[in-house]
Amino acid sequence: MRLLVANHIANALESLHSNRLRTGLTVVGVTIGIASITVILSLSAGATKIISEQVDQLGNTVAVIRPKSSNSDTKITNLTSTLAGNSITSSLTEHDMDAIQAIKGIEAVAPIMLIGGSVTANGTTAHDASIVATTTSLKDAISLPLEQGQFFDNTTKDNTAVIGSQLSVDLFGTEQSLGKTFDTHGTTFRVIGILKRLNNPVNYNNVDFDHAAIINLNSGKIFNQGVASIQQIDIRAASSHILQSVLSQANKLLIMSHKGENDYIILSGKELARPTNELFAAVATTLTTVAAVSLIVGGIGIMNIMLVGVTERTREIGVRKALGASNAHITWQFLIEALVMSLAGGFLGYLFGYLIAFAIARTFLTFDPAFTWTVIAYAYGVSLVIGLLFGLYPAIRAARKNPIEALRNYQ
Repeated sequence: MRLLVANHIANALESLHSNRLRTGLTVVGVTIGIASITVILSLSAGATKIISEQVDQLGNTVAVIRPKSSNSDTKITNLTSTLAGNSITSSLTEHDMDAIQAIKGIEAVAPIMLIGGSVTANGTTAHDASIVATTTSLKDAISLPLEQGQFFDNTTKDNTAVIGSQLSVDLFGTEQSLGKTFDTHGTTFRVIGILKRLNNPVNYNNVDFDHAAIINLNSGKIFNQGVASIQQIDIRAASSHILQSVLSQANKLLIMSHKGENDYIILSGKELARPTNELFAAVATTLTTVAAVSLIVGGIGIMNIMLVGVTERTREIGVRKALGASNAHITWQFLIEALVMSLAGGFLGYLFGYLIAFAIARTFLTFDPAFTWTVIAYAYGVSLVIGLLFGLYPAIRAARKNPIEALRNYQ
């Protein structure tokens, strides 16, 4: 049996090699489809890996609470600010934050309130800056590292801010901007601290802190008619062992506070990467459509070429059957040819997909695609199914040929 399969594979390679151009064009369709799938899966895995590493670095002690929103993050431009979709309505309040703060085992609780608007200094406007209103606990809740100065506390004035290193460069042309001032919403803020450069716009907070201006929550409320519209509450437990217990208590408090309405989500561990994965899944919908079309076209190409091959090789089929080849032997012979083409497309698609993913990541993103067995399994699994699906009919048609008729018509 093993010898027979090896013989079928050798015959398939010989047949495909004799029609190199035709075979190559047929493989291209499958290659494009598999490459599209590989791009999105590898980039999604890369983003998940980054967030998982961040959570691990914090000892798996962090969790976030977000309002449930009907707005889904469906734009790649929202990659560094996926909280923006929740900026209009939020079910989270300062009362929720205070209640959670009282839970035993909590090390730090901090709100994140994103405020729209621009940041300007000396006539220069930073268009991609994020304005984050929060409390003094944010630094401890997510371990924000300072490069210079200090984080605001209870002794600092309201109109003070901590800014990201890139925002400092964008506004003032230097990272040494302590004591300088910027304006937003008609209010002047003095820089009292500058964050270390993080280079991680993809993170579980969905805030690019390199481009962020962090102000205190009271100042943020003034810009929002005195209301704290909290898009996220960051929680840090004293240890990973009590995190789930802390979250269970927080859930009970929130259910009571929201009068039984489950209008929020609590994310911890690997779930913290879920919003980012959902963003990539939304992008994947578009790419999958392209991939599906090209895969169908590629599959039809395989079927078409195989049907032409069956017609051209009718005499060969007749000779083989006259010498004792069974229908199963003929079926496998042609099916293996289809599989060789589809798997070759899968291999090339996987290879080109990673190259494209790297090009996209190095040009537009700040992380590399991840190499995982899941991507390999998808690439080769889909190409295998395409080969079987579109190669089976020509193979069966070849097997059903009458050997006498085949030899008579092609003498």
